[in-house]
Amino acid sequence: MSVVIPVISQCRRALLQRLFSTSARRAADPWLLPNTPEHLASTETPKDIPPPKPLPRPGESLETMRARLTYQARKRGTLESDLLLSTFAKEELSKMNKPELEEFDKLMDEPDWDIYYWATDKRIPPERWTNSELLEKLRKHARNEGKAVRRMPDL
Repeated sequence: MSVVIPVISQCRRALLQRLFSTSARRAADPWLLPNTPEHLASTETPKDIPPPKPLPRPGESLETMRARLTYQARKRGTLESDLLLSTFAKEELSKMNKPELEEFDKLMDEPDWDIYYWATDKRIPPERWTNSELLEKLRKHARNEGKAVRRMPDL
């Protein structure tokens, strides 16, 4: 019995030292913080990834399309994208014509973080979005030059 207790104490001491030591070697963090240099370096998008294929919606009216896009802009999955896209949709969707709405619909098919990084000029968008007036409007909205206090719009 006297031999077991010191061995357990040694194991416990070694474990605690590894857990709380600042000099112990730790594995790399698999969940990098967004927008850090490490995260941006690890998430570079290859140029050969094709754009996502949108769902066909034959016969969808403009009112239905606006309502769907309003919902999709708000319910993205990340708070940053939700806030950016929902406030943009609230201000701009009512002014958009059918081709602009279709372009916004294509943008909604892109991944959340990609849209966020493109809008905040943290990453260069792929060629399909480089000359987009819609993305330029979204970038202007993201800069918030008027310093408006933004919150999630009501549905």
